[in-house]
Amino acid sequence: MDTIPSFMTAQHRHCDDSFIATESAVSASNWIQADSQWSVFTTDLDSHLQQEETILFPAFEQATGMTMGPTQVMRAEHAQMRQLVAEMTQPLSAQNKDQFLGLSETLMILMQQHNMKEEQMLYPMTQAHLPDAAAVLQQVKAY
Repeated sequence: MDTIPSFMTAQHRHCDDSFIATESAVSASNWIQADSQWSVFTTDLDSHLQQEETILFPAFEQATGMTMGPTQVMRAEHAQMRQLVAEMTQPLSAQNKDQFLGLSETLMILMQQHNMKEEQMLYPMTQAHLPDAAAVLQQVKAY
């Protein structure tokens, strides 16, 4: 995990794993496990989004001068994800399997499309354009 793309992609996979574990627990009506995995997922997702928005994106914007490009799109998608996560908390608390899984399908599709853009475009561009990508990565890791 020596590069921005490898580290950030690993975080995506970690979030995906806890999200899938939540879905599996909900499908099995294992609500205690679902609550536990949801807590892991939401905490890790929020941390990841904060790392991007407070460290990675500003560093990219400063290095490239692009403030209205890919980072603006990613921030908008982050807002969509946060809204869906907020909407999913109620059906999880109410143990409403169908409603939770319906929303989770939407969130999964959004995350997959979002992650692909970051992994294939934004992270490699960030690694290539930052004058000291290793230092920025250390800031991300320390966040």
